[in-house]
Amino acid sequence: MNAESLFASAAINIGLALVTLSVFSILKKQPSNAPIYFARRLSLGQAHDIIFPRSTLHRLLPSIDWIRRALRVTEDEIIQTCGLDALILIKVFKFGSELVDFTFHILSHRLNFFVVCSLVGLLVLLPLNYSAYYGYGTQAMDSFTISNISSGSNRLWVHFSCLCFISCYGLYLLHKETNVVHIGDAREYNDILTKRIEQLHNMRDRPEQFTILVRQIPLCDDHKAYSCCVDHFFSKHHPYAYRSNQILYDGKDLEDLLNRAKSISKRVEDLRKRPLTKKPSRGTFLTDALRDDAKIERLEEVLQETCLKIRHIRCKKFLEQKELPVGFVTFTSRWGASLAAQSQQHSNPLIWITEKAPEPRDVLWRNLGIPYRRLPLYQIGVFIAASLLTIFFAIPVAAVQGIAKFEMLRKWFPPAMAVQLIPGLRSVVTGYLPSVILSGFIYVVPFAMIAMAESAGYVSRSQKDIRACNMVFYFLVGNVFFLSLLSGSLLDQIGKSFMHPKDFPARLASAVTAQADFFMTYILTSGLSGFSLEILQPGLLMWDTLKSHTWSRGKKKSPYLYSIPYYRVIPFVALFMMIGMVYAVVAPLLLPFLIGYFLLGYVVFINQIQDVYETTYETFGQYWPYIHHYILLAIIIMQITMIGLFGLKSKPSASFATIPLLVFSIAFNEYCKIRFFPTFCHYSVQDAMKDDELDRNNGLMEANCRNALDAYLPPCLRPENLGEEESTSTRPGICCST
Repeated sequence: MNAESLFASAAINIGLALVTLSVFSILKKQPSNAPIYFARRLSLGQAHDIIFPRSTLHRLLPSIDWIRRALRVTEDEIIQTCGLDALILIKVFKFGSELVDFTFHILSHRLNFFVVCSLVGLLVLLPLNYSAYYGYGTQAMDSFTISNISSGSNRLWVHFSCLCFISCYGLYLLHKETNVVHIGDAREYNDILTKRIEQLHNMRDRPEQFTILVRQIPLCDDHKAYSCCVDHFFSKHHPYAYRSNQILYDGKDLEDLLNRAKSISKRVEDLRKRPLTKKPSRGTFLTDALRDDAKIERLEEVLQETCLKIRHIRCKKFLEQKELPVGFVTFTSRWGASLAAQSQQHSNPLIWITEKAPEPRDVLWRNLGIPYRRLPLYQIGVFIAASLLTIFFAIPVAAVQGIAKFEMLRKWFPPAMAVQLIPGLRSVVTGYLPSVILSGFIYVVPFAMIAMAESAGYVSRSQKDIRACNMVFYFLVGNVFFLSLLSGSLLDQIGKSFMHPKDFPARLASAVTAQADFFMTYILTSGLSGFSLEILQPGLLMWDTLKSHTWSRGKKKSPYLYSIPYYRVIPFVALFMMIGMVYAVVAPLLLPFLIGYFLLGYVVFINQIQDVYETTYETFGQYWPYIHHYILLAIIIMQITMIGLFGLKSKPSASFATIPLLVFSIAFNEYCKIRFFPTFCHYSVQDAMKDDELDRNNGLMEANCRNALDAYLPPCLRPENLGEEESTSTRPGICCST
């Protein structure tokens, strides 16, 4: 790709982003679009916080007010409104782009990772590469990369020094974000691990702190019931902390009846509202009213029969026949729940399997009914499906690289030579089109992966999302990064080297740098266009317009609520971090594009989590160990790449000098696994006991424990308001073993 193609891609992406963001800033100021752009605030009853301009002219003019509001949001505000998981998402963007920490004094600049890398690359490496013309660069952009350095040049030691600095600075930031450093009595950094402990302490009323999930429960020999066995086991082995249990049931029949009852209740309600909304006409009004009354009477009889069946199924004797070998056990203290969750309950590790309970709104109730021994088969099936999807996507990725390389495109498809007849069209085709096509193909991947993760049998949405996040990340690393590198440059360079064997080292070294311009355009497309469309929500706009002018005309709009798409955002941000780290020393001109990506993502997602996305669960920072792993993997790949490049540049001493740095990075990863990550997985006994003592002193222990008793009631046993008949005569008391 030449410089013209890169400039064409940048111009198109920047132009489209400016237009899209301008349209968004106008549409957000229209009250009719509040269900789309203020969905979260409306759902929380915060409509009074939404202020629209009174002037019609001001509503029709683009503005940057939403950007200013996003930049004023602090970390504490994000935690209070959306939780620690949302803050971690924002911290990923801040890791790469933050220039000033606004919570400190205005002069206390905190330059973050890619800002520092850009300063080093643009001020040190870029002039060094450009001034050392070697002659193997095939494109104008190669003059700014390490391929322009001659083999054996001592200038490569400067690259080695920058590699050491960037690696150590990245590891320092990872340690700083995870650990806490004390200077005297003052905390120097607010880190994620400390915020997790503080959040667990501040939210002591959460029922999951008193509850564990138990699976593979044996059947009681005497009573032939699982609930009885749970009660006997925990009363005997946890006598000082055990409080109660909630066994789960096969509630498929009950769910079908409940859905039927809800449907009938809705039809009755609609029929009763019809006379109020329908325009009366002479001669037919009385007939229609009598016909509706007859329908309502019949439907109410069916509803009453259905509610009686529901009440019958909910009785204790019937439910005992539907028990499953899984349940939630509640304890009188956090200390007891923490000990039980982290202990092996039986000498046979395949029975009485305990783990901490997910929060009630996070539970995937249907997956709890999957036999525990089948879960490995489900997960193996998901792994095979994800691998096949990755292999399948190798075809379009390789084709995209063929478009990006015009010489290869002309060789594969001779009619493509006609592109040269129109001035500037070649630059658009090779600069903008490949990244757009690749982004279009990749767009469907997160949705496919989340569907696969849902079928893997995870018991909570958070586990499902984290698993999907992992699968999407490794898909992107394999297809977008490595396959783009190989299919776009390395194979072509190796083919040429068979004809000129003596040039093989230099050509192979330039193969790694040849894809820098493609990744620049891909960052522009995914960042500018992707984030602009993310905040504009064009699909919802079209859907809302269609509804407003058809079947929902005149009806009150409901907010369009969606959960924060961690599985769709975190892997892409981690991929671009990897690209930035690998190319920080190889092609530093890529880094300013990356800073723009992180800055735009930062303001876009602060706006989205404050105004649009719904918080459906809170893991108290369990995403951070995975993000930590992604960043560390990127640092290691950067170091391995430079070991190869130094060797191919006839500088083996620099390659050998990089090996200790690689070993240190791997050792740092092992240290973090031992020192920090267990705290993200468990609720320590010490912290649990401290919170218990605080609640006892404040008289809140019994109330918090009682709150946990009913929190894990299965959805099929929860009282439902199905109309007057059910609410007065057929709503049952919940029959469950405790």
